[in-house]
Amino acid sequence: MGTLKHILWRLLNIVPVLFVVSVLTFLVGRLTPGDPIEAQFARDHTPEQIEAIREAYGLNLPVWEQYAKWVSDLFTAGGGQSIVQNQPVFDILGPNFVNTLILTAAGVVICAVFGILVGLIAGTNHRRFLDRFAMLFVQVGSNLSVYWFGLILIWIFSLQLQWLPTSGMESRNGGGLGDVLAHLVLPGFSAALISMLVLARFTRLGIVQNLQADYVRTFRSQGLPRWKLIGKHIGRNILPPVVNIIGLEIGTLITGVIFVESVFNWPGIGTQLVNAVNGKDYTLIQGGVVLVALCYLVVNLLTDITVDALNPRLRR
Repeated sequence: MGTLKHILWRLLNIVPVLFVVSVLTFLVGRLTPGDPIEAQFARDHTPEQIEAIREAYGLNLPVWEQYAKWVSDLFTAGGGQSIVQNQPVFDILGPNFVNTLILTAAGVVICAVFGILVGLIAGTNHRRFLDRFAMLFVQVGSNLSVYWFGLILIWIFSLQLQWLPTSGMESRNGGGLGDVLAHLVLPGFSAALISMLVLARFTRLGIVQNLQADYVRTFRSQGLPRWKLIGKHIGRNILPPVVNIIGLEIGTLITGVIFVESVFNWPGIGTQLVNAVNGKDYTLIQGGVVLVALCYLVVNLLTDITVDALNPRLRR
């Protein structure tokens, strides 16, 4: 019952957070210099026609009425009408958002596998060469920007070694699942870099702390094999915080992927948002930001539920 109340409480908390995000996104768009209608239609339309277009989009209304209309459109009109593309926002963002989720999923898998692996190697070799080397890698990698790291990957693996494609989601002629996976490797690693290093650091810390615990000394004195001690007992203890970190980093990945998409020309929501910013397409920007924020909040909620299930002591 306590868990159910916690879930319901977190669901209710999503509403005010989304409200604040929507208001801030709306106001930032309106306070940004420039007129999207002028930018889009000034060349081919008279002032009277431009004013009529502005009225059609409701941009002549008071700010609070524009906000109310936009919120209503989120639920009833597909997120409103894109000023530049003249289509419902969610019709534009939908397919692209699926592509973003595919890239995010690849980043999550890479983050979990390599983050835990690096942390495991470092933690089980505490204060040895492998530990110092792994932590040096973590320290150097933490100071790289996702954008710059993506360019390095392209230069090494695409331009120099020619092992992997440079950009896009698939080849011109299409190559099936294998082709998509090949295109996923570089942007996936680029998106996962920071989150992977954060996970590696926490995994190492958890292993080191548990190796020094009294129960580990007891099991060692009983002759329990090291691999079984780490895999069964230590792994069980560090699993909830590791899952929690992965869940939190999924939210980071969703936002970070937007920047990665521009480096690798990945056809996702990030590319659409960059184009929308350049074209001052208020409606498309607002819909995209709210969509990303909603995913971030839902992922955090699911992470909380999973951690509670793994560790009953945390249940409220």
